[in-house]
Amino acid sequence: MTVLIVGAAVSGRAAMGLALSDSSDVVVYDDDPAAIADLPPSVVTVNATTYSDALRDASLVVLSPGLPQTLGIVEDARGRGIRILGEVEFALEHIATPYCAVTGTNGKTTVTGATADMLIASGRKARAVGNIGAPLSAAVDEDADVFVIEMSSFQLHTATSFHPSAAAITNIAADHLDTHGSFEAYSAAKAKIFTHQDSTDLLTWDADDEGASAVVQRAGSRLVPVSATGLPDGGNGVVAGEMVIGDWRFIAPDVGPAFTADLLMAATLARHMGASEAGVSATLGNFRPGVHRREQVAFVAGIAWVNDSKATNPHAALASIRSFERVILIAGGRNKGLDLAPLPNEQNVVQTIAIGESTPDLVAAAPPGSIVTASSLDEAVSIADSIAVPGDTVLLAPGCASFDMFASYVERGDVFRELVTSMVEES
Repeated sequence: MTVLIVGAAVSGRAAMGLALSDSSDVVVYDDDPAAIADLPPSVVTVNATTYSDALRDASLVVLSPGLPQTLGIVEDARGRGIRILGEVEFALEHIATPYCAVTGTNGKTTVTGATADMLIASGRKARAVGNIGAPLSAAVDEDADVFVIEMSSFQLHTATSFHPSAAAITNIAADHLDTHGSFEAYSAAKAKIFTHQDSTDLLTWDADDEGASAVVQRAGSRLVPVSATGLPDGGNGVVAGEMVIGDWRFIAPDVGPAFTADLLMAATLARHMGASEAGVSATLGNFRPGVHRREQVAFVAGIAWVNDSKATNPHAALASIRSFERVILIAGGRNKGLDLAPLPNEQNVVQTIAIGESTPDLVAAAPPGSIVTASSLDEAVSIADSIAVPGDTVLLAPGCASFDMFASYVERGDVFRELVTSMVEES
């Protein structure tokens, strides 16, 4: 059997390793010579001009997430009737371990991590995998009781038989329209998380989110809504400062509505997958937002400096902005075909500092006199320092991808933290 892996980044390499463990003949496609330079000698490498012979012999194509379906090799494989799988479904064919899954525009990683933590605190051998950064293909041989799989729209787009026994949709707002082409196509990809579920499978979502609430109406699953603002019918929520998960009651952490909804979904999933009340309680008590997610990096002279570099779309940025009373907003980067106008026009934004490729869009949308531009993040921090007054929050919530200026949102957030830390030390 010949397996052709499309893409030699993290997921592709994990799929390659799994295919090699099956004693399959493996071909890896990537147009970046550096990506395929250090592969094992037994692996054949091809690119856009040399794949034809390899494709003729292939019985399976494994597509790495994020690569377009319009790639010539993918279209040719489809035209030849060759089976095409995403990396996650390829891995699932090698395991019998139960799994649950999480998707959504924002909050996926928080819900995935918290669900796994609740199960681990309950004595279960749980493993968080998928879009969270650990490919499932690399975890196939692990001794796990349950996998918690974070699924992006790209991973779900190629799904054909994905069937989690429990699933969560955190929210659905416009994102990645530069790839999916329309909000409808993006939503349809997200909906694939429940396509194969039935009434014995659980589906939870944030009932306060219009996008998720609309999509789940098509599901045949057992529906369990959650809300950070109340207790929805048939679901879980917050009442009088208590988090309600079925007949379990916990003190609700003071983490704001977005993270509260994330924790409600995590607890709903974890309980379904075998978590204990004590395990859920311990995780809720220890919860802290992850780095680059509304991370306060300094509080000086009454001014808070907050890193939310993970806010890579307007939906996430707006949720962040609304968490603070007065915001000096650092926004911009590489837009993904989304409307950035709400960011500088949010009522508690007193000044916007625009950075990156999307600067013209932000300037055009902002009220007169409410926006300045910066050629670098360093300059943006300096400008914010010169205009911030006690009570302000200087918030990095870009609403855009980072790739015009940085390798990732992580690098962008790290640079912001370093700049602020240096500024504080020098003051």
